[in-house]
Amino acid sequence: MVESGQAPEHDHTEMFDALLARYVVAGADGIARVRYQAWRNATDDMAALRAYVRWLEGQKPSDMSAPEAITFWSNLYNAVTLEVVLENYPVRSIRDIRSEGDGADNALGPWKASRVIVEGRALSLHAIEHDILRAQFADPRIHYAINCASVSCPNLPQRAWRADSLDEALDDAARRYINHVRGVRILPSGDIEASSIFQWYRADFGDNSQTVLAHQAQYAEGPLADALARAGKIAAYDYDWSLNDAEG
Repeated sequence: MVESGQAPEHDHTEMFDALLARYVVAGADGIARVRYQAWRNATDDMAALRAYVRWLEGQKPSDMSAPEAITFWSNLYNAVTLEVVLENYPVRSIRDIRSEGDGADNALGPWKASRVIVEGRALSLHAIEHDILRAQFADPRIHYAINCASVSCPNLPQRAWRADSLDEALDDAARRYINHVRGVRILPSGDIEASSIFQWYRADFGDNSQTVLAHQAQYAEGPLADALARAGKIAAYDYDWSLNDAEG
């Protein structure tokens, strides 16, 4: 039951949907970018994002099912990342934003600073990603659900994640990323180059090149699928930390 004066859950989720639809732009190159300047200039929409994050802080993920909890934490991570970038915009990269407080002074990027309190626990973006999403759910597709505001990151969705469609949506996000050149690509030599995500978090995909390739092969299509079937290893990794800025 919704308490007096408290908006129902679907109202908050639909509010985040509206913000994402308004400011996340699907580029012709397959990369979703955010109209940060326009969003920052829209006072009401800045307030709406803050209100959504504050509402999420009031939820109780410990009582949620696994799909509900993954949805909750992924939406919170993405919303807080947007909030951080918007507060510090303009920046060339999210790594230019320094963490402050809680012993995280001058840390590269904003990930170590506490940003939210959920069920009495102060949490940073780092804690949400590594101590909760990766540690508790052991699903490699989590890496396609959260967005670090960078060009090489899996796309920020134009709609909030939802528990009832999460499994299908994560498979779709994995497919889109792996079949995009910033996820996995065939070099002129025929070797495979992959996003550094598959190197940094190799343990999540099975902790060796063969299991990483097998994961990628589940979602690969066309010539990439053939190349992965022939590959014995990933020859190189790359990542572009430039801000996913639509500049408009």
